[in-house]
Amino acid sequence: MADYVTDGIDHKILKELQLDGRLTISELSNRVGLSPTPCGRRVALLEKAGIIEGYTTRINQEALGLPVTIFVAVELERQTADALKAFEEAVRPFDRVMECYLMTGTRDVLLRVVARDLKDFDRFLEEQLMRVPGIRNTQSSFTLRTMISRNCLPDL
Repeated sequence: MADYVTDGIDHKILKELQLDGRLTISELSNRVGLSPTPCGRRVALLEKAGIIEGYTTRINQEALGLPVTIFVAVELERQTADALKAFEEAVRPFDRVMECYLMTGTRDVLLRVVARDLKDFDRFLEEQLMRVPGIRNTQSSFTLRTMISRNCLPDL
């Protein structure tokens, strides 16, 4: 269903679900001006098309003792498909890595990492990241505070 074309009602459904993924179909249908059955069908189609990838709960990382966010730019020794795949497979199990992006420019990969404190991050670097084969160089930047954080995509 990669060819699924969304319309204005789908956009309303997606917006409401981004704001509150726990809405019942009944609540969602009221918000978007549709009866529950067609609303449920649309949600199912959006899921089947891969537009809705899943449902999660946002957790306050600071409240759970992980107040430090670090962006780690990684330069690899090689940028071949095999090297990129090997790196991705190596870092996937690292639970401190929240996001991993393939980048353009001088750095190949950008990681968003969370930690309890500087010692925790140092341990992550020494015991996990720096043991990944194929890394030429890393550069870490610590966030001071989050200025903007969005969970909703812009209106289409």
